[in-house]
Amino acid sequence: MGAFSAQAQAQTSSVTIYGRVVAGVDIMTNVPKTDGSGTTGTRIRAASNQWGTSMIGVKGTEDLGGGTNAFFLLESGFGSTTGGLNGTDINGTSLFNRRSYVGLSSANAGSLKLGKNLFINNDVWFLDPTGQQWIGTANLVRGRNWPGASNVIEYTTPTFGGFGATVQTSLGEAAGSFSKGGTSTKYGRKDGLSLVYQNNGLELRGIYDVIRDANGRYTDVYDTSKELILGGTYKIDKLKMFLGYENLRAPDANTASGVPDRVNHYWLGANYDVTPQFQLVGSVFHVNANNGNGSANLFMAGVNYFLSKRTLLYVGGGTMRNGNNANYSLEADSSTGGGKGTNQTGGYFGIAHSF
Repeated sequence: MGAFSAQAQAQTSSVTIYGRVVAGVDIMTNVPKTDGSGTTGTRIRAASNQWGTSMIGVKGTEDLGGGTNAFFLLESGFGSTTGGLNGTDINGTSLFNRRSYVGLSSANAGSLKLGKNLFINNDVWFLDPTGQQWIGTANLVRGRNWPGASNVIEYTTPTFGGFGATVQTSLGEAAGSFSKGGTSTKYGRKDGLSLVYQNNGLELRGIYDVIRDANGRYTDVYDTSKELILGGTYKIDKLKMFLGYENLRAPDANTASGVPDRVNHYWLGANYDVTPQFQLVGSVFHVNANNGNGSANLFMAGVNYFLSKRTLLYVGGGTMRNGNNANYSLEADSSTGGGKGTNQTGGYFGIAHSF
């Protein structure tokens, strides 16, 4: 009886409700009009997730004893300007459209997650000077580096001497195939590996992943393709510097139709903490796509002002400079810009509150 009581005391648990609400105003030039005229104009709209995703979630842990914990997480992203799971929200319309997983963790053995999670290449967040704002690393690869993943099995190692790794697979669930997708599924299996090394102010990361289409092939360089991300950050006092490279390949793409099958993406940037409350953000991005699809440059500058640990005022702005054959959007919620060779300029400001 005494042994049972000691075990029961060790099994403590906790459940936390958390979230963030982000809203503001957004303006951008040369946005295609919806009247069928084929022309563009300046658009002003309410800003929902431009600085970061509005979300609400529930997470919990239970101490199983012996240094082992069970945990779960349920998380839904939404558009704050409508309150819905669609509209200006890009997470999807499922109830828990970002994460819904359960797992086990141990300091000595690492952690195992089963369920739905962000795809492994979202680790590019650590390399993005903007923190993956809507003017950030996702723009010039049209969102390729921030998708979700269902049917996930994910393992993260403990940290050894500053080194750590995460491996993730998202099962396609097609009968008779390990790579194809199941019935009415857009994607086949997704796989990825993320490596990290941290030492004092230095952080180096390498990410390799593949996303297959429903037939198990790599047919769209911005969607179903092979991806390599390399980069690092270095923090000196109030200054944090960022450097990154991303390569996309789609060996099964139909290049005869003029689409690219290779894309190279580069960026550098910095955050500078003027005061503990006042942070400056700046970054430059460049992309080039083969098969005559041109190149583009993206410039971004922003300010984060922390009224408290939970409440933030933000301002972000930038310009997209497309080459003659390029058509990228200033903001990452649009797959294309205003037309080949069309430049866009704009930005957003608002409030973000976390709880």
